[in-house]
Amino acid sequence: MISSLLVPMDDSEMAERALEYALENHPEAEITVLHVAGNPSLMGGTAAGLALEDDAGEAAESKAEGVFDRARELAAEHGLEIDTEVGMGHPARAILNRAEGFDAVVIGTHSGSLSDRLFVGNVAKKVANRAPVPVTVVR
Repeated sequence: MISSLLVPMDDSEMAERALEYALENHPEAEITVLHVAGNPSLMGGTAAGLALEDDAGEAAESKAEGVFDRARELAAEHGLEIDTEVGMGHPARAILNRAEGFDAVVIGTHSGSLSDRLFVGNVAKKVANRAPVPVTVVR
């Protein structure tokens, strides 16, 4: 029996589908939504703005609130509550590092722009191939 699930989320439709799947198929589980902001960097990407902030952690939390608000709405539609966490770093690595504390991971197939997926690689694929717990990939 699965008692705890990690659901990585960004602001994509696929991430929402993954959370919906988790809520519908594991209503008894404790669900934690993880949003990974990325490492602060001046090299570009979505984390570039974090490098310019005085407190990167606080800025990451602020950027994650929109994702978490939507996740809470979805959970409320199912009469459930979720926990939320913000991660920093490479998305796949941050998810894999956090996955050990859960029974399973539920992740959407892809997110981001085509160039992000080609340059960074498919996060879901990396997580599915390397996770220390079972992974359900939702599309």
